[in-house]
Amino acid sequence: MVGSGNATAVDYASMDDAALVQWAQRGHHGAFRQIMQRCNQRLFRIARSVVNDDDEAEDVVQAAYVHAFEKLRSFRGESTLLTWMTRIAFNEAFGRRRQRRDVVDVGQVESAQIDGSQVVPFPSRFGSEDPAARASREQIRQLVERAIDALPQPFRIVFVMREMEGCSVEETASSLDIRPETVKTRLHRARRLLRIALQDTLAATLSEAFPFLGQRCSRMTERVLEKLEQDVAAQAPGDDAWFRPGQDRSPQNP
Repeated sequence: MVGSGNATAVDYASMDDAALVQWAQRGHHGAFRQIMQRCNQRLFRIARSVVNDDDEAEDVVQAAYVHAFEKLRSFRGESTLLTWMTRIAFNEAFGRRRQRRDVVDVGQVESAQIDGSQVVPFPSRFGSEDPAARASREQIRQLVERAIDALPQPFRIVFVMREMEGCSVEETASSLDIRPETVKTRLHRARRLLRIALQDTLAATLSEAFPFLGQRCSRMTERVLEKLEQDVAAQAPGDDAWFRPGQDRSPQNP
């Protein structure tokens, strides 16, 4: 932290989760912003793995943040902050899927895959594009994203968490409320289907698929902070505001 008069500029980026939550629980904007910057990409990816749409995934993440921040005082550190936020995002995403009434039965999907009666259709790499465009890294990334999108939802969610976000088997199982053995089975089947679809185009591009950084990350962060401020402004006078605007500078201790 760098001193400035009677107050200090708070270095939120250097804080661990526990310290960051303490500052956020006291309503400091910078703490909320840092939490979102740490969680944005994973939450967007796992939300998108459920709803399969960029715009709706952003709506899911925004709603998940608002719900999480409203009950941040209940966070006890029994899991990591990212794991806690992931569960909230999953609940929001699955809730939206249920409202659409288009969730595929997991047992039917897995039975079909065991029987070998379904193969993920992979968008053709050949068509109107010229050879240079097909060979570009951007084109390969798009092919990977489309192939992942084509996975059955139960396999897609596990694949995104394990292979793209690097979650452990145990964390994935806990987040989805399934057995670790089920995580392993679904990941194996997801990999097999992607190998069929992608063959040799998969390995070099996973870490860059579905990016949620830069302007998209900043836009989401500012939109959530604006929503939180609006909620506080709408509260009746005298209410205990859990989020207080404009607190990015503070004395030494929160």
